Amino acid sequence: MKENWIALLAGLLFGLGLGVSQMIDRDRVLGFLDVTGVWDPTLLFVLGFAVGVTVIAFRFVLRRPHPIWADKFYLPTKTDIDRPLVIGAAIFGVGWGISGYCPGPGITALVLGMWNPVLFVLALIAGSLTYKSLSQR
Repeated sequence: MKENWIALLAGLLFGLGLGVSQMIDRDRVLGFLDVTGVWDPTLLFVLGFAVGVTVIAFRFVLRRPHPIWADKFYLPTKTDIDRPLVIGAAIFGVGWGISGYCPGPGITALVLGMWNPVLFVLALIAGSLTYKSLSQR
């Protein structure tokens, strides 16, 4: 039960960070992705700080035998780059470029009361269900 509260707290903190950094503003994200037009580099700072914090924090976190509120770490074991990974990354990138949202900011943007994030989340659910259906065949 404690893990659920920690996950909720982490999710709220993440969502707040997305909002403060304006990563839920699709126009800002699309401006960041438009490297051949009027490029908006401000999200590069968000990305840089996120990567910097992760690089530093993971050095300390992964030295522990297990997480504070869990029995073990759940780290990826697959390291090869295969066709499904490349195709999935390409689909993700096209979706991000068209919509201006990736899943975290898209879900967080639901609080803005606009239709774009709602349509994005519905499409996200439809895409996930389609993948599930196709992968079970």
